Amino acid sequence: MMQPPYLIALGQRLTESLTGLDADRRQRHRDFIGRFRQPDGGYAGREGDSDLYYTSFAVRSLAVLGGVDESELPLLTAYLRGHDWQRLGVIDLMNWLSLALAVQTFGGEDLLADAGSDWQDRISTQLESVRTSDGGYAKSPEGASGSTYHTFLVLLAYELIGRTPPRPNDLIQFLYDRQRDDGGFVEIGPMKRSGTNPTAAASATLQRLGGMDEDLQADICGFLGDVYSMEGGFQANSRIPFADGLSTFTALLTALDIGCPHLVDRQRLEHFVGDVLERPDGGFRAAGWDDAADVEYSFYGLGLLALLNELPASPAD
Repeated sequence: MMQPPYLIALGQRLTESLTGLDADRRQRHRDFIGRFRQPDGGYAGREGDSDLYYTSFAVRSLAVLGGVDESELPLLTAYLRGHDWQRLGVIDLMNWLSLALAVQTFGGEDLLADAGSDWQDRISTQLESVRTSDGGYAKSPEGASGSTYHTFLVLLAYELIGRTPPRPNDLIQFLYDRQRDDGGFVEIGPMKRSGTNPTAAASATLQRLGGMDEDLQADICGFLGDVYSMEGGFQANSRIPFADGLSTFTALLTALDIGCPHLVDRQRLEHFVGDVLERPDGGFRAAGWDDAADVEYSFYGLGLLALLNELPASPAD
């Protein structure tokens, strides 16, 4: 039996862990996300027009905060219909699929109802057009080698259409080849120093495909220990001197999933999330140096609030 899609399972997990969030705090963040909604039904980043990337993060944020208001669904549906999914690149296609599923989940229409019986095959063909000879997936058909990040996104897209990537063993080997001596993983082959986010992407993909074992878990936990910051969060790599919201979310999620939550001091992390990243008027910023917030980093911040509830209490708590 196929496991639920990663994005669906993650969304349910975060939603359940946020059920105890204070109502006023919850509403502040909902209001913040709403300020990025555009007249076309999509959501924007810090500047510019709406796009699928930020719309996906906005809708996922609203979902974990209690759901998308039914009154917003018609305009969001129209926004998605304005994009031809058959012409989208990997990132936009994955986001379009996740948004289409969200619309249907919250009571809207099935955006693929009229796509024909072979729509899954056509999406699979799109995804395989960016497969590379090393077993991974690139950003575009012109890519000569695979990207750890885009390989993870392709896996997410396949799961959203109820399929598994072809030749999964080749994909697993591709990821093994991206591991470095520090225990983590790199984004592209020539890189020598592992990154937190490629490591999280590789770890999640290997877990989904059955390519994780105890030795690999220990390697990854060791790497995560090296990028843990005294701020209470995680750095993007061992040379960057500050923690950020994205790296902290992906690292914490990975640590919880592979069995090393002891790396994290819950009290320090609560301070980092609540006092450094979270803004009093709603939303979350990227890091301590950031002077603004957006819908993407707000999703990571909300995710951190949720995952904090899965951590054991600090000794001083």
